[in-house]
Amino acid sequence: MMHVNDPAVVERLMRTKGTWAIVGLSTNQWRSAYDVSLYVRDKMGMEIIPINLKGEDVHGEKGYKSLADIPQAKHPIDVVDCFVNSQRVGAVIDQAIAIGAKAVWLQLGVFDDEATQRAREAGLEVVVNSCPAREGWHYGL
Repeated sequence: MMHVNDPAVVERLMRTKGTWAIVGLSTNQWRSAYDVSLYVRDKMGMEIIPINLKGEDVHGEKGYKSLADIPQAKHPIDVVDCFVNSQRVGAVIDQAIAIGAKAVWLQLGVFDDEATQRAREAGLEVVVNSCPAREGWHYGL
């Protein structure tokens, strides 16, 4: 069954201050994650945590190689924002479930119906094929 985003969930995630783990955020300024993560931090007012293969710090924020590497006592994760391709997002969603994230947000063009169903069954809120920077104008952010 194809997921349909709930506008109330989208708005709540965008307005409720919290910590967003940005999976796929690296120092590569040509990638969408680079600018969108600045929007999430600077316009939406969220704490961001970069997740990338090298564990690089980005935008002055401490980076990690995986969601499991984030010290959960210090940084419980509200939203896992997925800038990975559809073939890899299932594993990221499973990690988000494992660390107790509250929501997963799949960026534009990212789909995995089975994985998003697992997330919903685990109690996570789910947003698919959307970008907070594009949604922001709806909410005056």
